Amino acid sequence: MSPAGRPGAWASELDAAAEVAALAGRLLVARLDDAGTVAFKGVRDIVTEVDHASEALIRMELAGRFPADGFFGEESGRDAAVTHRTWVCDPIDGTINYANGIPFFCVSLALVEDGQPVVGVIHDPIRAETYAAAADGPATLDGRPIAVSTKERLVDLVMGLAVGGRAPATRTRRVRRAIRIPRQLGSAALSLAYVANGRFDAYSQTIGLSAWDVAAGGLIAERAGAVVTDMAGGPWFHLGAPTAGMGILAAPPAHHATLLALRRAP
Repeated sequence: MSPAGRPGAWASELDAAAEVAALAGRLLVARLDDAGTVAFKGVRDIVTEVDHASEALIRMELAGRFPADGFFGEESGRDAAVTHRTWVCDPIDGTINYANGIPFFCVSLALVEDGQPVVGVIHDPIRAETYAAAADGPATLDGRPIAVSTKERLVDLVMGLAVGGRAPATRTRRVRRAIRIPRQLGSAALSLAYVANGRFDAYSQTIGLSAWDVAAGGLIAERAGAVVTDMAGGPWFHLGAPTAGMGILAAPPAHHATLLALRRAP
């Protein structure tokens, strides 16, 4: 049975992903005040010893359960062997938050089959919450089905809004003026999960995302009823996309087209 309490084609994988993400989450909490050495991966991106430890734990646990599957982690990269099933992992999404003691981060884990996410789990170890979905079932939070916001007016939306790359400021200002309030919390995966249960009405990031940032969260938001696309209105997931080269918009069906137009207009 899946975490939603129903059988499905990926029930065993969904259960395993939830268990493994929770194991990694316990490691994150235990090391919260002892993240170890912090290294810089880019101008605004860091990695800690705990990122590596969490990913190693996840890789080991999955290899024991699904030895034929591939693995693609943010820190260790992608397995050389070609396989139609690949686990995509962000061992700490929100590392800057984690390293600074800001309690908004998560473990993100997805199974990708033939290029598409079919299982997604996001575990928030601080709130002890697990979001989960499979491609043939509902999105859940701790086993209970969840759904996106049903607010009717665009002006009432609370939106996770992150700007990456060289997105023109005018586009961002248009969205800010159209909604009630923007929030940028530092974890794309957890923000997408918040869209799935209506804590955020929508989430958008223009660029700067990688496969491990969106694989689980995009699927969970989609199965909760959101329309999820890239910033051109096309498919939101590409396993082979360049690192930090993806954008995403997840929003309720009533508002997705309008928000997309506001972000895309010159």
